[in-house]
Amino acid sequence: MRDCRPILLLEDDTVDAMTVKRALKELHVLNPLVRVANGEEALVYLGDDSKEKPCVILLDLNMPKMNGIEFLKVAKADEKLKRIPAIVLTTSKDDQDRLTTFQLSIAGFVVKPVDYVKFVEAMRIVNLYWTLSELPNSEQESTNEKLQANTADRR
Repeated sequence: MRDCRPILLLEDDTVDAMTVKRALKELHVLNPLVRVANGEEALVYLGDDSKEKPCVILLDLNMPKMNGIEFLKVAKADEKLKRIPAIVLTTSKDDQDRLTTFQLSIAGFVVKPVDYVKFVEAMRIVNLYWTLSELPNSEQESTNEKLQANTADRR
């Protein structure tokens, strides 16, 4: 990813969370991965001013208590949270889920491939996209230096 801030993963399934963690490690993504099991836990994390805000949110849709769509409705209505890019990682192929989440300003919708190699490739593309994407100036923190350091670490 572009900077050192954490990646927030909303995923209730332990195996899926471990797969994301393994793929990011394989891709040499150095950002800390913070995992929460549902939208309620994510809002508690994001509301804690002592915790660093993530550079990106990766979220599943089907979770207990507060699902991904319910989380997005709250997060995207919050001035402090709405600019944090969110990418859906889900097994859902439902067109309504896709439409609803894009209406809530998600940055991407990825159907999780079952095959691990294909999953790593999907995560590589997500990582590349966020490494190359330009954030609004008010949210950039020495991006050129961090991008250069991140690129050097990958070699």
